[in-house]
Amino acid sequence: MNATNPLAVVTGASSGIGLALARQFARHGYDLVLAAEDVAPASAAELGERGTEVTAVRTDLATADGVATLHRRVVETRRPVAALALNAGVGRGGAFLGTDLADQQRVIDLNISSTVRLARLLVPPMVADGQGRVLVTSSVAATTPGPYQAVYNASKAFLLSFAQALAHEVRDTGVTVTTLLPGPTDTAFFARADMLDTAIGRGPKDDPAEVAAQAFEALMAGRDKVVAGSVRSRLQGLAGRVLPDGLTAEAHRRVAEPGSGDQGS
Repeated sequence: MNATNPLAVVTGASSGIGLALARQFARHGYDLVLAAEDVAPASAAELGERGTEVTAVRTDLATADGVATLHRRVVETRRPVAALALNAGVGRGGAFLGTDLADQQRVIDLNISSTVRLARLLVPPMVADGQGRVLVTSSVAATTPGPYQAVYNASKAFLLSFAQALAHEVRDTGVTVTTLLPGPTDTAFFARADMLDTAIGRGPKDDPAEVAAQAFEALMAGRDKVVAGSVRSRLQGLAGRVLPDGLTAEAHRRVAEPGSGDQGS
């Protein structure tokens, strides 16, 4: 790797917001360690940037061994991490009582456990160096109870709380922690979550490139959080914060219930 460039680590970097974040870092002169599980992470050629050195790590971050693999590859670069984007995540739609426990446990393992493990492994050296930027991808879903996405929404609420707490713990160290809260985004998320028959799955989506650009700007500015994407997504985030949980939960049920897309809900 070109040691004159800062180094960024991005998880969930094979597609969607993660890949768009990788492109932002590459465009701004970062070398990259990219991690993904389902398909190979992006290469420098795919990022469209010359001079960007990319280490691609194919690993399952939902497991402790997968986290250890990524950590080892970061350590092997012998370079400080200037930016860390903890973006890997997964969802599972459907009624909690009607879905496999293993599927819901994977949501917890990837969204929550991998984020906590990687933060605990990679943030302390950043604090010791007295500089660094950390991005944690939550969701506007964190602001409301999520019928038919009960575990997913709860996992994103955990990430919002965790990242905001960590931001306060490290605020005098030179390290900043920014929470990213995107709305529905045009990625493979809804197909993988088995939600293509839902109203939210068939509804309008934000461009991941727009979300990533707004996230990168907020990260570099050291902001504590950013609701990224369209005006629609920002209004959704606002509604989740100010309306009663009963109202937002009912609204979520209507758009996330299986078959709601066929009913025109």
